Formats: sequence, C-alpha cells, structure tokens
Amino acid sequence: MKKILIAYFSLSGNTERMAQYVAEGVRFSGQQAVVKKISDIKTPAELDGYDGYMFASPTYHREMASPMKTFLFLAKQANLAGKLAGAFGPYTHDGDAPADILGTMQYVFQMEPFELSSLRIMDRKLFTIEGSKACQDYGRVFGERLNK
Repeated sequence: MKKILIAYFSLSGNTERMAQYVAEGVRFSGQQAVVKKISDIKTPAELDGYDGYMFASPTYHREMASPMKTFLFLAKQANLAGKLAGAFGPYTHDGDAPADILGTMQYVFQMEPFELSSLRIMDRKLFTIEGSKACQDYGRVFGERLNK
C-alpha cells in the first residue's frame, strides 16, 4: 500500500471538503491517504515518507492563498524530486491556483506531474454529486497511478 499526503489550506472549508473527497478516492484505489492542514506541517522532515503528494489551495484574486505560497517554500527544502505530484482547489470566478501549484511541484521541485493535471472545481459545484465524484475520481486515478 502506497502512502499519499494531501496537504491543504482552507479558509471557508471548501478546500478541506475537496481534500476529504480526494482522500476517499485515494482510499478507493487501495492506497493510504493522509490529510493534513498545511499549518500542521512545520518542518521539511514532516514531508518525508510519502509515495505521492497532492497540495491544495483555493484561488483568491487569480492566485493561490498566501499560506500556500509560504508552505511551498518549506516544501522546497524537502527532497520531493521524482515523486508523483497533484494539485487541486476550489474557485468562485477563476481557478488558477491548482495549475500554479502543480507547475511549482513539477518545475521547481522536479516532481512527476500527475497526467490528469490539476483539478479545479467551482465552489457551488462542490456540493453536487458531480463535484464530489470529480474529486473522488481524481484521488482514485492518482492512487491507481502509483501502482504502475
């Protein structure tokens, strides 16, 4: 069983909801999902020991949330090169943050980008069956990818 870290920042609770749905999908694939708030990760060493990583942030004013930017500086100090990377987040009127996070993971951290790219879901769709299923599918396919 592979272990996947899902680290997120959530202000309104929507990103946390997405993280829980994505974690369900990871578990559907037979893998272990560890869901943590980025504020609970204090050192780069706490990022060790995972086979895959997914980072999540909402988009505010076309950017990831400031705490996620700070977290990415911390994560840069960890040795994540070659690990599978995914990113996701909710949005209201634009959804650039997940793609920016995944780009950082790929080009700065030298991680392997998830072939489904990043996942972004409009806030209001999170509360629908289609929204929760999209999150679960993202997590399931990510987990299945680690078996290859």
